[in-house]
Amino acid sequence: EVQLVESGGGLVRAGGSLRLSCVVSGSTLDDYAIGWFRLAPGKATKEREPVSCISNWDGTRYYMDFAKGRFTISSDNAKNTVYLQMKSLRPENTAVYYCAALLRSRWEIAEGETERLWGEYDDWGRGTQVTVSA
Repeated sequence: EVQLVESGGGLVRAGGSLRLSCVVSGSTLDDYAIGWFRLAPGKATKEREPVSCISNWDGTRYYMDFAKGRFTISSDNAKNTVYLQMKSLRPENTAVYYCAALLRSRWEIAEGETERLWGEYDDWGRGTQVTVSA
């Protein structure tokens, strides 16, 4: 089990940027892939959807279509931290953003982008609120 703590959320105007951070403890990033997810207002937890994910040992990255070109996921293994840089934010990006850990063994047996984005992530942070005003 790993612990994840998100930070960096806040209130930003449309067109603005935010960088979210996810600090991982209890293991190194060599053992887990990290995904970012979001839960839009008024939706149930089961409707949480992926945004992006990264395998930190080889730098493989995947993005949902709505995130491509505007969001960038990266990691700093020395700090055991994964980032999500979000640019050109829109009101529809308003959500609670979560990071989660996926065991490397599950990542490696998953077949491609979709299975890795929607994988069985075991450990979750508590989330950070992102609000984008019009």
